[in-house]
Amino acid sequence: MLLKKTLLLAMVLTVSLEAFSQNNPEATEQWTPVPPVVTPGISAFINPPSDAIILFDGKNLNAWESVNNPGQPALWDVKNGILTVNKKAGNIQTKEKFTDYQLHIEWRIPADIEGEGQARGNSGLFLASTGPGDAGYELQILDNYKNTTYVNGQAGSIYKQFPPLVNACRKPGEWQSYDVIWTAPRFNDDGTLKSPARVTAFQNGVLIQNNTILKGQTLYIGQPFYKAHGAEPIKLQAHGDKSKPISFRNIWVRKLS
Repeated sequence: MLLKKTLLLAMVLTVSLEAFSQNNPEATEQWTPVPPVVTPGISAFINPPSDAIILFDGKNLNAWESVNNPGQPALWDVKNGILTVNKKAGNIQTKEKFTDYQLHIEWRIPADIEGEGQARGNSGLFLASTGPGDAGYELQILDNYKNTTYVNGQAGSIYKQFPPLVNACRKPGEWQSYDVIWTAPRFNDDGTLKSPARVTAFQNGVLIQNNTILKGQTLYIGQPFYKAHGAEPIKLQAHGDKSKPISFRNIWVRKLS
């Protein structure tokens, strides 16, 4: 009888833990070890390679569209060569779809940013957008210059999966850069995973992800998973927190396949 009660209690605890994991975003937060801080060197944007596809050159958003309304214009703000998030317009994505590529993008947290944790300059670079909202594979954008949050949600992380190797963030108000090599996942004809996605990324010239093998799409709640897809757009996130909007400039991509 005691053995049966013990087994029953174990089953109840297991079910309870699974339910907690599936419905609580904190279940997938990682807080340690904290990536060491590395001060990046001085760098400047140089003209993109001759074979690069220019996604934003400071003039217009002709290469982008609304995620909520595909085919409709991306309604973020363009002024003085800078692209600024418009939260009301929602996420934006490239009109063109990509498989493997090299990407350069520069971003800036407002100098007078407010808030803390995840509510401080939150945005995201989705290396492949697989649907509306935040579906896809996210490289986190956030102010983590002396701002603490769960490490697999800080700037440079593969969101809720892998923290960056180091914290290479500059101060709010300074331009930062991501240079990314994206290898898209491949799927068999029956939809099963053939090879997982991989990411190598530099922040401000410092290596933060080294051929990282992703567990699947990045999720706010629950465990990552793969679902078959082909070439997909690149997406930028208009996060819904109360932070002042962040800005982007100098975005280009080179196809690798």
